[in-house]
Amino acid sequence: MSEEFYRMKRLPPYVIAEVNAMRAAARAGGEDIIDLGMGNPDLPPPDHVIEKLCEVARKPDAHGYSQSKGIPGLRRAQANYYGRRFGVDIDPETEVVVTMGSKEGLASLATAITAPGDVVLAPNPSYPIHTFGFILAGATIRAVPTTPDAAYFESLERAIAFTVPRPSVLVVNYPSNPTAETVDLAFYERLVAWAKENQVWILSDLAYSELYFDGKPTVSILQVPGAKDIAIEFTSLSKTYSMAGWRMGFAVGNKRLIAAMTRVKSYLDYGAFTPIQAAACAALNGPQDIVEKNRQLYHKRRDVLVESFGRAGWDIPPPPASMFAWAPLPPALAHLGSLEFSKQLLTHAKVAVAPGVGYGENGEGFVRIAMVENEQRLRQAARNVKRYLQSMGVNTGAKSA
Repeated sequence: MSEEFYRMKRLPPYVIAEVNAMRAAARAGGEDIIDLGMGNPDLPPPDHVIEKLCEVARKPDAHGYSQSKGIPGLRRAQANYYGRRFGVDIDPETEVVVTMGSKEGLASLATAITAPGDVVLAPNPSYPIHTFGFILAGATIRAVPTTPDAAYFESLERAIAFTVPRPSVLVVNYPSNPTAETVDLAFYERLVAWAKENQVWILSDLAYSELYFDGKPTVSILQVPGAKDIAIEFTSLSKTYSMAGWRMGFAVGNKRLIAAMTRVKSYLDYGAFTPIQAAACAALNGPQDIVEKNRQLYHKRRDVLVESFGRAGWDIPPPPASMFAWAPLPPALAHLGSLEFSKQLLTHAKVAVAPGVGYGENGEGFVRIAMVENEQRLRQAARNVKRYLQSMGVNTGAKSA
């Protein structure tokens, strides 16, 4: 009875939890921690969305079980979103399922389509569910790079040539969490052609579809003609409308994958609370000014972060999208490694970041910084970081952060 449960043994340690525990302990002790660790939006949802939630929640018949795959109006709203945003035709009956956030959706799909021993190609570094969801389902993970360059496709070819059994699923996530890297339609066109040739399903996580900067909108893999033959895509209202705690997401695309996922979900849950689904309809169908407003706000935060941390002595490449910066450790402190550096930053600078190694071994040497505090707090974080770097003997220059 003392032996650990099978699936628990297959899960690697959740490295990020170490820093989260330290942050919680520091705050419990009364310390003012500037939390740039978790991608938890600090902005409220639009007023009309909250009003719709309250309106429907007051209806006496709104409190029973809902539809597991999502109410029809919400599936139509998501199909309409794909039509106006990406020019993609989606059948709300057979090509959309509502999920409780992208995370639950990916895990449910992994359960639906994965047999023990299957090989899944997933990026490294990547958001943990991209690997953990399949590990829990019994699959074996083969890592491919996150950076979408020539080496990426070389890695895919090697995986097909030398992996037994041949990989059956490829996970992609652009804009990437954690690296914030993006791709263009030509990348997806090449990827779809490769997947069809090698009979591999593609799972695209597009959670950051609307958080793009510098006037370069993100693209959907489903914009590629024929992509629905082999691809499914996940989106979320969490970041677009600041509705993270509402747990509202979608899977859209290949009918066979949608059907498999819908069936598994029907055994596991009764669907999200109906008033939340109605409010999600209001978000997708209502005024969209909040989307542009949030995009501009994160864009400004990005610029403040890069500028103030740069003057503090820590050069951070500006992310082209998402709510994260993927920051290489300051060269003079690279020897600490991302976990120890994150712990020291929390202890001595009162700034919480996420250690890159928590997203896979190729994340070592980086930390992920979430832009979830206002500009004043970001500048305060930079001042704290500068004092920490100076205490470690790092030359931060003469300018004030």
